[in-house]
Parts: sequence; structure tokens; C-alpha cells
Amino acid sequence: MILKIISYICKTMSQFDYIKEIAKYGLENDQDKLLSVINELIEHSKKSKKTNFAIQLQSIIKESIRLQKSNTLTSVGSQNYFNRIEDKEVGDLILEKLTSDYKLENIIADKNVIDNLNHFIEEHLKSDVLRKFNLPIANKLLLHGPSGCGKTLASYVVAGELSKMMVVVNLGAIVSSKLGETSKNLSKIFRKAASEDCIIFIDEFDSLGKVRDYSQDHGEMKRVVNTILQLFDYLPQSSIVIAATNQKEMLDDALLRRFDFSIGFNLPNEKEIIELVSLTLKRGNFSFDNKTKANKAIKNAIGLSYYSIQKTLITAIKRSLFTLENPELALSAKIDSEVWNNLIDIEKKSVNI
Repeated sequence: MILKIISYICKTMSQFDYIKEIAKYGLENDQDKLLSVINELIEHSKKSKKTNFAIQLQSIIKESIRLQKSNTLTSVGSQNYFNRIEDKEVGDLILEKLTSDYKLENIIADKNVIDNLNHFIEEHLKSDVLRKFNLPIANKLLLHGPSGCGKTLASYVVAGELSKMMVVVNLGAIVSSKLGETSKNLSKIFRKAASEDCIIFIDEFDSLGKVRDYSQDHGEMKRVVNTILQLFDYLPQSSIVIAATNQKEMLDDALLRRFDFSIGFNLPNEKEIIELVSLTLKRGNFSFDNKTKANKAIKNAIGLSYYSIQKTLITAIKRSLFTLENPELALSAKIDSEVWNNLIDIEKKSVNI
């Protein structure tokens, strides 16, 4: 009976109970019990569909155990010594590690983009089927198109749908004027990310073309391209590389051929702008004061990116909200359609449309 009660308590423990126990064992420096409770919280989080939180906890545990092993006295010149140096160097090459709650329903794009993203995600969700027939799993994805049209959001959607950790690469730190240094930096980041079975996200992938500006330009560019080709070829199929660029034409043809999927993003048409507005206003707190004027603003927004349109709409919502007598007490508000249209005009001028 006692065992059944304990079992029931364990199953019905809230997240707050786990947090209290984590604080208790942490302060008592009881590493075994602390690790046990955190693992229980991970399982609890998975069952309660807080998958991304569980992934983050697993990553923290893995990194802590690795650091504990390397924090002992290390002989200069030993393997642990060089591993510790490389960990520090790799840390400088990563902007952030993150998980995502975004799903396909959170992105507005044309049918071709949505279909291709769905096909790419499906290959990983059904990877067992592909392995059964000895078929390769697509794991290299190129996203290209104008700025503000959803490339970064698409990478978050892939991470969210697959419940994978994403490593955002600091390309500014990777690209170096020193001969051969860019290739070495790329190798370090791929090796690190591949070992953690995660997504490598490289924004502004065309920035690798900047090495053309250096004095060793042709030889260095060839070396970088060859390095990337090799890294792509030996990337474990459970790991993913997502590269984004506004200038696809700058990329080497051999590199372009290595991507399993190449998805082009375009500026939104009227239908997609309407979908974006509906998604932004889906909670129902805000609606337009005049549908005719709002439709005029939507037509006026054609030529702007998704990002610019949503930015102007959110700004219009805030300004409309602040015109209320007691905005802090408001549960809803009408959006001034003329204000939004004026903001669209200003945005179009700022981007030379």
C-alpha cells in the first residue's frame, strides 16, 4: 500500500514539486538525488507535452556532466587539455542554442514552401521507414529569398516540429581573414553540433563569399567550399543543416547541388497578407474599425515583406490601444485602419518601394 501511495505521489507531482526538490538537493549538494529528480522532471515534461523544456533540461545535464569530467586537473598537452580549449573556441562560434514551439501552422507562405517544409519534416518523423529500405534521409536544407519573408521562422518551424535543439552559428566569428582559419572554424562547429544530434542554423550563408575579398581570395574560397562539401558529405543523417541566404546567386554551384531541399521564399501576395493579418489577430482582442479602409491598407502593403507588414500592423495596434482613456483596463480595441495605412506608406518609403 505504501509503495502504491509513493508511486501515485510520484505520478501526480506537479512541476512546482520537482522545482522544490531540485532546490533542496541542489543546496544540499546531493548530486545523485538532484540528477534523479531532474530526470523525473524530464519524463514528467515529456508526458505533459512540454517537449522543448525536456530537451533543454537534457542538454543542460549532458553539458554539466561533460564539464564535470573536464574540470579535473588536466595535464598540458593531454587530450582533455585540447578538448577544453576546443570547447571554449566552439563556444565563441555559437550565437545561441535554442528550442522552438513554432509549428507549420505558425508560418504563412505560398503552397510550394509549406509543402516542401512538410516533406522535409516528414522524412525525419518517419526516418525508420526510410532506414528500413536503406533510403537516405534529407538533412541539408537551403532557404533563400528576400529578407523578412520567413526563412528564419521556417528554421524555427523545423526545430519545433522535430523537437530538436538548434545551434545558431555566429558566422561573423567563423569567417576569418587568416589563411585556413575559416575552414577550421567550420569543422569545429559541425563536429560539435553533429555530436549533439541537433540542427545547425547558418543565417546569411552567402557571407562565406566574403573570403573572396581577402588577398588569398581564390585559393581560400576554394578551400572553404571544399570544407563545406566534405562536412555535408559526412554529416550524420540524424543531424540537420539549415542555411539561409538573401543572395542564392553568390553560392558555389557545387554547394547548391549538395542541398537536399532548396526552398525559395517570396514577398506575400494579397491572399497571404490577409492570412498574415488573420494569424496576427487570431486571439480576437483586436479588430479593424473600418473593413473597407483595412482592405485598402492590405492592398497598399503588397510589395512589403511579411516582417514589415506585421511590424506596421503591431505598431498600429499599440497606437490605437494608447488612444483609449484607460488602456490598462481594456480587454479589446479597434485598430485605426488609417493609422495602419499611413505606417505602411512610411515603411514603403524606408525600403524604397
